[in-house]
Amino acid sequence: MSKQQQPGHKYRSMVLALLTLVYGFNFVDRQIVGILAPYIQADLDLTNTQLGLLIGLAFAFLYTVVAIPIAWLADRYNRVNILAIALAMWSGFTALTGMANNFVQIALARAGVGIGEAGGSPPSHSIISDMYAKQERAGALGVYSMGIPFGIMFAYFATASLMGKTGETVDWRRVFVVLGLLGMGLALIVRLVLREPQRGAMEAVNTNQIDQPPFAESLRTLLSIPSWWFMCLGIAMGSFVSYSFSAFQTKYVVALDADFDFKTLVIVLGIINGIAYAGGTFTGARVADWWGKKDIRAYGWLPAITISAAMPFAIAGFWVPTVWSHLVCTTFLLWFLGAYLGPCFAIAQTLAPINMRAMSTALFFFILNMIALGGGPTIAGFLIDVFLQSNENLVSIRYAMTTICLVFVLSVCSFLLVAKFIQRDWANAEHRNENVTAADT
Repeated sequence: MSKQQQPGHKYRSMVLALLTLVYGFNFVDRQIVGILAPYIQADLDLTNTQLGLLIGLAFAFLYTVVAIPIAWLADRYNRVNILAIALAMWSGFTALTGMANNFVQIALARAGVGIGEAGGSPPSHSIISDMYAKQERAGALGVYSMGIPFGIMFAYFATASLMGKTGETVDWRRVFVVLGLLGMGLALIVRLVLREPQRGAMEAVNTNQIDQPPFAESLRTLLSIPSWWFMCLGIAMGSFVSYSFSAFQTKYVVALDADFDFKTLVIVLGIINGIAYAGGTFTGARVADWWGKKDIRAYGWLPAITISAAMPFAIAGFWVPTVWSHLVCTTFLLWFLGAYLGPCFAIAQTLAPINMRAMSTALFFFILNMIALGGGPTIAGFLIDVFLQSNENLVSIRYAMTTICLVFVLSVCSFLLVAKFIQRDWANAEHRNENVTAADT
């Protein structure tokens, strides 16, 4: 049977841009708690441990658990509908976050955001993989992953625009409500504009009858791929540090220099994320595609190199004497951290069988977010409270974050193992996909 006509370049680019925008809103709603942490903590009288739980485990637990059944649905049913409903849900709970009056209420609201966001990436990754061939996939998913820095940038800019003239007049509740309403409007646009693509279109001749395996079979298949598994651990350990850094960065800056203008801080951090983090993400994806054509092990080597380069800047950022020198370290840190996103997303999709791609993303994010988002801020907040028992606030943050940064070593080791196994696993993935589509030829 003939292959279904593929979407045009303009439509494909529009879809990628819209999915990237949705992913950006995912990180706006996630990042905003860390940005406004000093004000939320003061208003609701939270401990550092509670603040870490709020940013980390309270959000991540349901996010990771719910993502798996949503991915099961996304491998079988209309992915556009799932994405639109998920976006509307997490945006609604973002607005409710601004109405919380105590720790329990805000924790429940963040759990609701997590449930909604669980339906974002699995269908989006699957849609992109059905519109871009594997030779282009790292680049396309690299563009998609730019939603992270652009979303973070927008979160900083939105905070700056919605606060008063000085940092003393930040209305954190208003920020959450406005962002939630904007996200609900975007959900409507997604539902009206996007069309469900043909599943497996980039590999299969005719994919209308592709069998969908049981969950247990999908789990066994994915966990039996060594480079997929080590990629998950590598990005999880790297993001463990990254989430901890962003969760307590503004709190650290306030402790370092209480007179530094908060509005200036959030604007500068927005610019840094929009330029350095986005630039590193885009460059890393392009380099991975180029280098990967010469040697597939590049998908492991590139993240190992960039995370090794990021580690000294992460540690130095908490020991330099001024806010501006801290921001310089942050710039280099974010550039190197962005570079590993595209290669990792490409591995998660390309090594997975066609009929398990949404499940691959869900399991990938389950490992990533339980370790990184659930563990990072939570453990960092706990360590700050531990060190605070015998040190002043600034020193306790420095000790805690330096300890957290050592986890980068585990990330580098994991990606070196990716490079070791990926040649065999990449070839096996091609063979599996041929078997999946054999019945349709």
